Amino acid sequence: MMVDYPLLAKTVAALVEGEDDAVSLMATVACEVHHADVRFNWTGFYRVVEPELLKIGPYQGGHGCLVIPFSRGVCGAAARLQETQLVPDVEAFPGHIACASSTRSELVLPVWGEGGQLIAVFDIDSDQPDAFTREDADQLANILEATFQKS
Repeated sequence: MMVDYPLLAKTVAALVEGEDDAVSLMATVACEVHHADVRFNWTGFYRVVEPELLKIGPYQGGHGCLVIPFSRGVCGAAARLQETQLVPDVEAFPGHIACASSTRSELVLPVWGEGGQLIAVFDIDSDQPDAFTREDADQLANILEATFQKS
């Protein structure tokens, strides 16, 4: 099953209309995205809580790592480089942090708040190798932008 991104975008927009609390927004996005596709095994946010440090935020799935420095892992790379990380094989990613041993591929997107500052990264793990496409990355980036950069 592939994600119906137009429907997902409409659903998220309707659910978060009028809401500006970042944690509430993250919880809603994590839930909706997680249940949109069977490829998505762990779906959630790591929040920027101090310089160069991410802490776990709202998520769906098994437990995640509690703290991730910008210097480590796929999430850290997304935050440090401020660009999407599309990783077909986590075993081949230097410094990958195995929060769950079943994870085979990962997609992590930077999340920008109003004013353009990095507020979090959005992490999706899959137990399937090479589970994510550039379309997934682009469509999810659009949903994140619409949700967190409302004017």
